[in-house]
Amino acid sequence: MPSSKNKSALQEKKSDSHSNLSAISAERIKSLRREKKDINELIQGVLKGNKTALSQAITLIESRSKRHTDDIKTVISSCLPHANKSLRIGITGVPGVGKSTFIEQLGLRLTQEGHKVAVLAVDPSSSVSRGSILGDKTRMERLVLEPNAFIRPTASSESLGGVARKTRESILLCEAAGFDILLVETVGVGQSETTVHSMTDFFLLLKLAGAGDELQGIKRGIIEMADAIIINKSDGENMKAAKRAKVEFNSALHMYPAKQNGWSPKVKLASALNNVGIENVWTMISKYTEIVKSNGFFEDKRANQNQFWLTQTIEDSLKREFYQNETIKAEFPEVLKKIQSQQISPFEAADYLLRKAKL
Repeated sequence: MPSSKNKSALQEKKSDSHSNLSAISAERIKSLRREKKDINELIQGVLKGNKTALSQAITLIESRSKRHTDDIKTVISSCLPHANKSLRIGITGVPGVGKSTFIEQLGLRLTQEGHKVAVLAVDPSSSVSRGSILGDKTRMERLVLEPNAFIRPTASSESLGGVARKTRESILLCEAAGFDILLVETVGVGQSETTVHSMTDFFLLLKLAGAGDELQGIKRGIIEMADAIIINKSDGENMKAAKRAKVEFNSALHMYPAKQNGWSPKVKLASALNNVGIENVWTMISKYTEIVKSNGFFEDKRANQNQFWLTQTIEDSLKREFYQNETIKAEFPEVLKKIQSQQISPFEAADYLLRKAKL
């Protein structure tokens, strides 16, 4: 029988071997990541509807590395002529309203009709660790198995508006890959309602009844943006409260004049968990699309989306250039110290740094 000393030595040897193997595997993974991908092959994969290529292309455009700048431009410019052929539906609501369950049921309904559905689901990131759970694929376990469905969870990072920094570009890539229905799920906090409304064709607001959410929904800004309000979890003991909330929302909607697009926002009840009301929601969206395409509003809104994307891209680029400026990097810590010691105001400091950056 081997001694405990020999056992220990053998275990150490196995441990060292395992560590070396892990190190080799890790280095191999890093090496593969560093390898330059064939951009033309990647683009062709996207245009053929290959979901792996689409995922890789979205990962590429989300990169902050300067060495990827040219490749990102090539991918977007190559995919752009094949985009703009989808219906973009924005879905927002407070955490816990049941967005993922609702989206899965709607997505399954659409794929059964023969549509190709892409879900761009944005998870909130921690402001401390920058981490995100990215659990949407887990929550949509049935939809993720559908051949005609693509789910892309992305962390919102520091991006305002409850949408990821590159959601706009991701929309174009999904369209180029042949997905004709895009469901953009947002964090549902802060500026999310405004931002998702600016990049989609139909804006769907999910609400809860009996949770103090009715009053929130009557705010003027949300009413003006929403094309429909869906009171989710309208089932069981909550049905009475849901019906009451529907009356309240309808009353609020009637306080405002009709929209320029000729559409009157609707209030619907639904229970995504029980798959009740989903059919009515899609019928409503189809009717809306028919109306706005016939009166020309659909194209007008797409033009406004492009204008919004232009201004947002310029602002993002200016911000990135400012913080990557070598002069700013050198000056920023010292200027920050002066602000903290109250030698100068934040406004004076900002003016000084902007002049230094020459933007």
